This record gives sequence, C-alpha cells and structure tokens, in this order.
Amino acid sequence: MKDVPLGRLVSLIHRQNQKFLAKELKPYNLGNGGQYAFFKKILGQPGINQDELTSVLKFDKATTARAVKQLVEAGYIEKKIDKQDRRSNNLYPTAKAIDIYPAIQRVLENLNEEITKNFTEEEEMQLIRLLQKVYPE
Repeated sequence: MKDVPLGRLVSLIHRQNQKFLAKELKPYNLGNGGQYAFFKKILGQPGINQDELTSVLKFDKATTARAVKQLVEAGYIEKKIDKQDRRSNNLYPTAKAIDIYPAIQRVLENLNEEITKNFTEEEEMQLIRLLQKVYPE
C-alpha cells in the first residue's frame, strides 16, 4: 500500500467505516446515509430545523430530507411546526432516541478505537491534527 494515493486511502477508510457502522447500527435502524450524524445532532441540539441541520452537517438538502424522514419513520425524532416561521419544522428527539443514544455512542466510540488500535496516543493526536489540516472547518 506504499504507493496508494491519499484519496484512495481516504476512500478505503470511509468504505470500511460505512461497513462497520451499517453492521453495528442495523439493530437500531440507523445504518445508511449517515443517519447517525443527523440523529446525534438533533439529540445535541433539540429544536434545530432542517436548514440548520443541512448547513451544520454539510449535507445537501435532499440527503437531509431523506434522513429526517427515515428518523421520523423509525420513531427517533418528531417534527413540530416552528412558531415564528410556520413554513419551517423544528426537530426534536423522542424518548426512544434518548434511550438508545448511549448504545449509539458506544458504537461510534468502538469505531474510533478500531481505527486507531495500532496507534500510540501521540500518533492518534498527530493523525487528527493532520486530517484537520486537510479539512479545516
């Protein structure tokens, strides 16, 4: 793998992450389309609307709409009409979402541990710093 381009490595890592998450999150019906990112953000910021969610998570509007629809259908979030702007819906976690959040967080922590299992703590911090240079926010 010595001569593998950086973009290819990033792609391979992403695919492995997606496979891991699809398998581990399947029992919770949270496997596809990065739904866990939407799930976590709504839990962390109850009342966020879809436009804010799209902007913060850097997904397109169609992806956000699909994820929100699936999360509503799964019983994890509910939409409430915004009192200031009746055209907008605010998103809130349900009790079901709050109950499973610790399990979802464990899955994500396990993924991070799997990715960095061959690193020292210093190497892990260095990797994070380098990746943040590649994708600064």
